[in-house]
Amino acid sequence: MHSSTSNFERVIPELPWRGITVVVVVTVCIAAAAWEVRCRGVGYGPTLNDTEDLWAEARRRVEPESVVIIGDSRAWFDCDLDELERGLGKRPVQLAQAGSCAYPILENLADDKRFHGTIICSMVPGMFFAPGGPRLETARNAVKRFHGQTWAQRVSHHLAIPLENHVAFLKERDLTLEALLKQLPLPNRTGALVPPRPPPYFQTIDRERRARMIESAAHPGRLQTQIQNGWRRLCAPPPPPRHVPKEVVAAQVGEAVEKRFRDTTAAVEKLRTRGGRIVFVRFPFSGELKEIEDRVTPRTGIWDRLLRDTAAPGIYFEDFPELAGFQCPEWSHLSAGDSVEFSKRLVPHLRAALTL
Repeated sequence: MHSSTSNFERVIPELPWRGITVVVVVTVCIAAAAWEVRCRGVGYGPTLNDTEDLWAEARRRVEPESVVIIGDSRAWFDCDLDELERGLGKRPVQLAQAGSCAYPILENLADDKRFHGTIICSMVPGMFFAPGGPRLETARNAVKRFHGQTWAQRVSHHLAIPLENHVAFLKERDLTLEALLKQLPLPNRTGALVPPRPPPYFQTIDRERRARMIESAAHPGRLQTQIQNGWRRLCAPPPPPRHVPKEVVAAQVGEAVEKRFRDTTAAVEKLRTRGGRIVFVRFPFSGELKEIEDRVTPRTGIWDRLLRDTAAPGIYFEDFPELAGFQCPEWSHLSAGDSVEFSKRLVPHLRAALTL
């Protein structure tokens, strides 16, 4: 009786495999070089991606008495770590994130029983009090990565650093296939509104997560106009959902804002009981973006109440002539040079607010 199982031997065809390998490698290298040239030609340059792994690496540098910067991209662009270290006596740890809500980071630090240092918190009301969505998820995902980062993720991050520092097309937010497909000009359709796209890459980032505006964004031109148009769409209030009554939406948003006030006050108090300190800072913004933010979130609302509820000091740039004279080239962030001068002028106000 013959066995139903027979030996199977895969036959490898007689082909010039060495030559095929060389052709494939050369083709890939030429294609990669062509894409690199193309990306640099439209303004991209080698720099790090601000990934969750880079944030987790910075979070691990936080010591019990560290000075920590949290918040949105204004604190990310506008704070010069060298000037702040020179004025405050300690080099800050940069934990601010672009397009994010600072509350999850504040909560994380308040819950860290080892930490009793100083927090400089950037305050953009529309971001800090975001009830949900990408702004909140960006910060939550970073905290989650810090607590749950695997060794494989750490190794992958360290291997990526030298590549990102030398290759321009490794921009995960702008130049992946998914990101490029999102740039297709799709019109709004019934029941399907196309969300506004964030502005393109316009900064360099180093290992300490210091962001610097690139020169082409700091001067009038195509890139600067593109960024400004992005702020117009992103910062305008979104249309309310049609299937939910306006009064219901207003009630839900109001409840979420009230909860954020209560949670923030509790987090600040928890930090204060351990000897920690916090100061809220309203960094410069200008142009049409300032008109939108002043109209949607006036200072007499969220900012004043936040300082009252938390009993924490606050620095509003418009209150001080030496801080109010800065203009943001693309309305939301300072240029690389101005960030250094602004930080130098901000230091005395930080020291006064924190009684240093």
